[in-house]
Amino acid sequence: MPILPKCPSCSSEYTYEDGEMFVCPECAHEWPQSAAESREADRVVRDAFGNLLNDGDSVTVIKDLKIKGSSAVVKVGTKVRNIRIISGDHDIDCRIDGIGAVQLKSEFLKKA
Repeated sequence: MPILPKCPSCSSEYTYEDGEMFVCPECAHEWPQSAAESREADRVVRDAFGNLLNDGDSVTVIKDLKIKGSSAVVKVGTKVRNIRIISGDHDIDCRIDGIGAVQLKSEFLKKA
C-alpha cells in the first residue's frame, strides 16, 4: 500500500486518492498528485554543519539527546547508520542500537 502525503492545508494524515488528485476528508482540500511528488523531491535536509543528508547515510550525534517518554539518552558521538529522510519537525527516521526506532532532528547530527 503506498504511503499517501499529509494534507498541505491542515496536515491531516487521512488523505486519499481520487483519480489524479489527493483529497483531504477533514478540510476538503484537493491537490494534484504531481505537486505532492515534486514537493517531496525538492526537500533538502542538511546536518548541523550544512552537509546535505540523503537516505542511507551514516550520521553522528553532536549533543546528548533525551528520549521523550523514556529514561534513555542518546549520548554524544553515537553513530547512527542507514538514516531515512522524512517530512515533519523531526526529519530523520532511524534505528539506534540499544534504544530502537527513533526520529531525530537534523540540527543535532553530523554527517559521518
